[in-house]
Amino acid sequence: MSNAQDQSPEANAGSQDILSGLRVIDLATGLAGSAASLYLAEAGAEVLKIVRPRPDAERDAVLYRVLDRGKRRVAPNLCDAAGLAALDELLAGADVLVHDLTPSEAAGFLLADADLRQRYPSLVIASVAGWPPRHSMANEPARETLVLARLGLLDEQPGHRPGPVFIRMPFASWIASWLLAVAVMARLIARDRDGRGGVAHTSLAQAALVPMTMHWSRAERPSPAFAKGLDKSVPIPLHQCSDGRWIHVHYSPDAAPWMAQGLAEMGEAGVAHANAQWPPSHVAPNFGANKAIIATRPAQDWVEHFWAHDVAAQIAVPFGEIYADEQARQNGYVMAVDDPGLGTCWQPGPAITIDPPARVRGPLSPVAEDTMPAWNANRNTAQPAVAQPAEGSGAMAPLHGLRVLDLGAYLAGPFACMVLADLGADVIKVEPPAGDAMRRLERIFAGTQRGKRGVALKLGTPGSQPALRALVAWADVVHHNVRMPAARKLGIAPEQLRAGKPELVCAHVSSYGPAGPRADWPGFDQLMQAACGWEVECGGVGNAPMWLRFGVGDHLAALSSVFAVLLALYHRSRTGQGQAVASSLLGAMLMTAGEAVCLQDGSLTPVAQLDAEQTGLSPAHRLYRCRDGWVAVAALAAHEAQALMALSGDDPAAFLSALDVQAALAALQNAGVPGAPALEAQAQPFLDSAAHAAAGLHAHYPHAAYGNLQQIGALWDFGELPLSIDRAPPALGEHSREVLSMLGFSSQQLDELAAQGLIA
Repeated sequence: MSNAQDQSPEANAGSQDILSGLRVIDLATGLAGSAASLYLAEAGAEVLKIVRPRPDAERDAVLYRVLDRGKRRVAPNLCDAAGLAALDELLAGADVLVHDLTPSEAAGFLLADADLRQRYPSLVIASVAGWPPRHSMANEPARETLVLARLGLLDEQPGHRPGPVFIRMPFASWIASWLLAVAVMARLIARDRDGRGGVAHTSLAQAALVPMTMHWSRAERPSPAFAKGLDKSVPIPLHQCSDGRWIHVHYSPDAAPWMAQGLAEMGEAGVAHANAQWPPSHVAPNFGANKAIIATRPAQDWVEHFWAHDVAAQIAVPFGEIYADEQARQNGYVMAVDDPGLGTCWQPGPAITIDPPARVRGPLSPVAEDTMPAWNANRNTAQPAVAQPAEGSGAMAPLHGLRVLDLGAYLAGPFACMVLADLGADVIKVEPPAGDAMRRLERIFAGTQRGKRGVALKLGTPGSQPALRALVAWADVVHHNVRMPAARKLGIAPEQLRAGKPELVCAHVSSYGPAGPRADWPGFDQLMQAACGWEVECGGVGNAPMWLRFGVGDHLAALSSVFAVLLALYHRSRTGQGQAVASSLLGAMLMTAGEAVCLQDGSLTPVAQLDAEQTGLSPAHRLYRCRDGWVAVAALAAHEAQALMALSGDDPAAFLSALDVQAALAALQNAGVPGAPALEAQAQPFLDSAAHAAAGLHAHYPHAAYGNLQQIGALWDFGELPLSIDRAPPALGEHSREVLSMLGFSSQQLDELAAQGLIA
């Protein structure tokens, strides 16, 4: 492994990376905050890690050797006055504070929002607790399993048995890491505008709800398709092959020659009989027959055949196998790092492509005895002046004034642009007059489109070019996830758009990354879960693989793309230069493989595995069935696990099974064991909840077809800065004439475009 990265945080000192000169204090102990500050560090920020005790279950985890790499590390005693004074001095020279303290914990460290804002007016205060700061559970422990259990999301995941299942992948923490990084960048952009810092908060609960934007919503006048939604009983096209391995196939493989031959040999009656053994699939009309035919050949033969015929497919491989993937290595999603404890090993690399590039800054560094001299020597004394708002002006959303052209489809591209709209950008969505391909799944489509004005325009024809040019001239950012060969035919590849407007920021989301042999291949969230080992891990020991239904790869890719866009805008504000940025499903998903790294001998460091019953990872971290339901336990500290064993006589399952849920929770609470009810069927109760509404987790607006529409609400809390969550997803072509008139097209020109079928 000859391409190990720079081996100290100082190795890249002086480089003009996008965030050069930005100083970040990382006070987080959990995954989300630690990962967010890593993204900032690898974009050029100087990050100082304040090392605090982690739960015993995570203290020596390989994951934190990855997430804290390249950061200076120091361990002041924050339990005494001297330690708090040292922290105060460090914060005086910082631009950003990242922490994962609850409001009460923050107050105990003298880090309450109001106090920090008074002492450091230019400081960006970014936190990721378990629940939003205005929620009634804001001071509950930030433990993902407990948050998912209370929200009812463990019941949203299909399993190999009835009832809620333990979700092995910490998807909420990974989504929260990107939400937090996006929030920091949005606040920094607002600080450039306003001259003041402020809060940029998110939570594990808000992150967990990100995928539910596709599912948890309701309408006053729902169409049949909207009302139906997509429940967890829909069969997932994971098929076992003749060698016992499993392959995930997305969309119908019927046109591939081997499959077509197999279907013909089965005959119409045989195909119908095989299909009848399974519920209908919205992605594969011959689901059962496909399953029977795929069982006749080995997995590698099938995947190569499917790839050769443009069928999106991946083998569900063991965790860690992705580190050897050449596509991942060519895009820098896998990098060699000389870790002082593990030796040279393969770790996840930066998930985004920006210029100057994000890069690994070095391995985990030793804890410095005194970092104050080095920190103060580099201190930026030219802090932003605190601006006074104009008289009568109200607070503006973080990205107020930004113009975004959304040319994407399906999920990752449109969701990224919805996030930008939530943050205050003016977003125009362009789709074909026949509609975005996702419109047939109406509830999922609506969950990625709010905040946008909708234009129906047929791209790729001479007659639509003037409208496209006008839209691009209007925009600051053009964003899409169209495969590049198709994008070039449509005239929307970054090099085509930026040729006439070099200050433009163009963002592209691909499946496999912008380089390598699979750069232009089709791909979907499910396939990246398979490729990165998560389908195997989510199935449980000895079971068939299981797709995590929350579409996490799409959402991670979307949020990493937003982070890249905001970095590019931050850079443009300082240099005047636009650029093309890229993210991918593979890159964002591969970051989550950091729970383990590949050692020099090719072995993988151990990972905790989900049990065969899909209840958990250990007696201290799992689901337990009670007499009338389920409870989740997350006793991650040694004393908590000991308390659980003492309470239960070393048999928590027997002890808790004899109690009802309320009695079980009371017993756990009295013993000091963190627990929560694993609620079921929570879609409607969530939307009815006054506590969730008070915390901003609901959104309401009038929709052109559905009447009053309720969806998942705010993903952040920016304090005095509002979000822009007041526009429903657009109906097809709802704003075509409004937008094109704004851009200078006359009524006659619009009529001509409509007559030619170019707009709707």
